[in-house]
Amino acid sequence: MSSSGKSKKGGSRPSSNPSGRGLKVRVKTAARRSNSSARWLNRQLNDPYVQEAKKRGYRGRAAFKIAQIDDKFKIFKKNSRIVDLGCAPGGWCQVAVERCGPGAHIVGMDLQEVEPIAGVVLLQGDFMDDDAPARLKAELNGPADIVLSDMAAAATGHPQTDHLRIMGLMETALMFAEEVLVPGGSFIGKVLQGGAQAELLKLVKTKFKSVRHFKPDSSRKDSSEMFLVATGFKQN
Repeated sequence: MSSSGKSKKGGSRPSSNPSGRGLKVRVKTAARRSNSSARWLNRQLNDPYVQEAKKRGYRGRAAFKIAQIDDKFKIFKKNSRIVDLGCAPGGWCQVAVERCGPGAHIVGMDLQEVEPIAGVVLLQGDFMDDDAPARLKAELNGPADIVLSDMAAAATGHPQTDHLRIMGLMETALMFAEEVLVPGGSFIGKVLQGGAQAELLKLVKTKFKSVRHFKPDSSRKDSSEMFLVATGFKQN
């Protein structure tokens, strides 16, 4: 869809792809810059999604991940009520506001302080704290149409440990989603390569009509992340 396209069900839906190729930037290794930092800077400067995020005022390239998930699964609707867990720096919230319109009610939470976003209630805190669900529910003040989770524990460098930790976050986010989602609601959560563990995936399939794994084009090819997209919540 073109950048001026409109959705009958949601707000404005700009293209979730970069608008064109930027000029190639070459980064030299300075005296105080290691080879690894030069490679990282080179990747950032030449990443089309990083460049496009700057053009559009998004707070990071991750905004395109949720935009491409929405393009594929059509989760955002006009005036949706949304919870965004692990929302820093705020790119997912920006896309949600953009696509759901000014009538949307969006609540985000993150360990880090997030700069204000028009149309979004932002809470600083650890979602794993005992009082976090109650704080979110108080601000939501009603059921949610969508629960998003881009939460990830700090990497340990040990793939199996990292996988277990992110699965723990996913399971907790899913439990919260079950408490707040309306019938037919959606849950999107980050997992690592290989997807959700069999037992968790089996559980999710009992709660939602459709469950898919999806890796957006904007997710770097060398990244092990992918997303579990569950739609059609079946409220007990």
